[in-house]
Amino acid sequence: MASITQPLRDEHKALYPQVEVLRLAGDVVNESLTSLAHDKIEQSYNFLTRQLIPHAQAEEKALYPMVEKAMGAPQATATMSRDHVEVERLTEVLGTLRVHRTQLSITFDQVMALRRVLYGLYTIVKLHFAKEEEIYLPLLDAKLTAEEAKAMFTAMDDAAREAKARLPR
Repeated sequence: MASITQPLRDEHKALYPQVEVLRLAGDVVNESLTSLAHDKIEQSYNFLTRQLIPHAQAEEKALYPMVEKAMGAPQATATMSRDHVEVERLTEVLGTLRVHRTQLSITFDQVMALRRVLYGLYTIVKLHFAKEEEIYLPLLDAKLTAEEAKAMFTAMDDAAREAKARLPR
């Protein structure tokens, strides 16, 4: 039998391959930039800005208030929200480190900076998902009614759609 929070587990499962691209992008960054490296960096940046950050914004609006209510603790999700802030900050850094595809080489310092950011994002996101799935979702499975869960997921969908609508085209 599927849990009440299965839709979020499924969404995470769909996002995992893109999370892995963050690591793969870090792996292929060298001073000589190949088209593969350019592609992985752009794929990572687009994933973060167009999928992951809107997902995080939806969690802030709909998921985390339900977790706080279920735990009876208004600041119970503060550390998770801090993860979101750091992902947004590192995504901005990645945006400034990206180079045009015609640029075929970068400095050693640029290589190290790109790798640090990509590996950092990979680690934060993997750990963040694990914390949600291992701690928050079982709690919500135990405490939420089916109606509350449905309302929460509708609110998350609406918030994600609104966040994506604000993205530049």
